[in-house]
Amino acid sequence: MNDAGKRKNSGSLTVRDLSEETWNDFETVLGSNGGARGCWCMHWRLSIAEWMEGKGEGNKKAMKRLAKGDPAPGVVVYQDDTPVAWCALGPRDSFPRLERSPLLANVDDEPVCAITCIYIHRKYRGSGLLSAVLDAVCDHAAKAGHKVAEGYPIEPREGKRAGSDTAMTGMASAFLKAGFSEVARPRKDRPIMRRTLRAGG
Repeated sequence: MNDAGKRKNSGSLTVRDLSEETWNDFETVLGSNGGARGCWCMHWRLSIAEWMEGKGEGNKKAMKRLAKGDPAPGVVVYQDDTPVAWCALGPRDSFPRLERSPLLANVDDEPVCAITCIYIHRKYRGSGLLSAVLDAVCDHAAKAGHKVAEGYPIEPREGKRAGSDTAMTGMASAFLKAGFSEVARPRKDRPIMRRTLRAGG
């Protein structure tokens, strides 16, 4: 996914790879804290010790290095020309901590495009945007040649809200609305969900 140009997707949403060109928009979405607790979306890419050591500026620099590479570590999502969301995605093996997770272990040998983080700009949360973002991201992943998208959302107990550390992977209800189906449930509140991607988006 090395095309940094805009790709039209769901409704007025467009998707662009994270690169030097889109870095400022990525910062706009994540805010000064880099998402939750100085993460800068390095949670699934580092060991907990490495993540803690780099918390904040170190993690930001690590992500900036990834943004200069190919494939891109994720995408920025725009509504019209306004950056509204960030999504980390790529082959499962590009997320070492996910690969080591006993909770989110591989379901089977199917090659998947793992969607590990969906972060909506604070101004646009609660607007029902998440499922449209997922739909747009899946179109983008299909254009890049991926066959199956896999997500690891949270499904809070009734009357409960997901905390920032768990909500980063998305909400199960939004995945369902975006056409994903549950393929496993390693924990009561943590389904693993997949969507078959159509070639060409």
